[in-house]
Amino acid sequence: MPWPLSSGFMIELGSRVAEFRPVTTRGRRAPAPHERQRDPERTKARILEAATAEFAAKGFAGARVSEIAARAGVNQQLIAYYFDGKEGLYREMGRRWRAYEAEAVPDDLPFAEAVGRYVHASVDDLGGRLLAWDGLADTGADDGDEARERNERLRHEVEVLRQRQRNGEIDDRFDPAVLHLILTSAANALAVYPHLARGLLGADARSPESVRRYAEQLTLLVGRLGNDGEAPAGTR
Repeated sequence: MPWPLSSGFMIELGSRVAEFRPVTTRGRRAPAPHERQRDPERTKARILEAATAEFAAKGFAGARVSEIAARAGVNQQLIAYYFDGKEGLYREMGRRWRAYEAEAVPDDLPFAEAVGRYVHASVDDLGGRLLAWDGLADTGADDGDEARERNERLRHEVEVLRQRQRNGEIDDRFDPAVLHLILTSAANALAVYPHLARGLLGADARSPESVRRYAEQLTLLVGRLGNDGEAPAGTR
């Protein structure tokens, strides 16, 4: 699925951030001596965590580098130095999500369980809001590395659904691309429609009880998508 950020994702950033190296430093200020004494991996992880909150609250267009820097407690020049500015920071968030997603939700995970995990991912770190902002700001253009990587991942996930159909886990009457879109929307409903969830469930959409209740019900529903209309083994 597209790249909402899970609770484990921000923890993983701290351990994986050393993989990133800026492509070029031309036009960017090098860190001052006192800044170089900091732990760069921890600094980058703090910037990414702060950026998640800022982008989720305001979308890419409304987010401000100065606010991200203030949330992270760093000089905003470090964002330019480490990530080549706001666009580079946003691309790095997407790249890291896709890498984390491939490990945290492997293709061989039971389908119902995978969808249930996405429910938690959508609300734990506001990932569903990030996805919603991306959709609202969409211009219809699919050029650029970010769009190509996203679409490549989506094509892979649709092929995984086709394989699940061949295995009998999903009714083969479903169009796998359409089913993917339906389930992505469903998995992110608590984050995208918190006001509706609050009215329907009688509790905050991000409360542990609401998330547990919704994830369980969606998992039950997805478990009924097999060819025989019965939940696959292990989901009853």
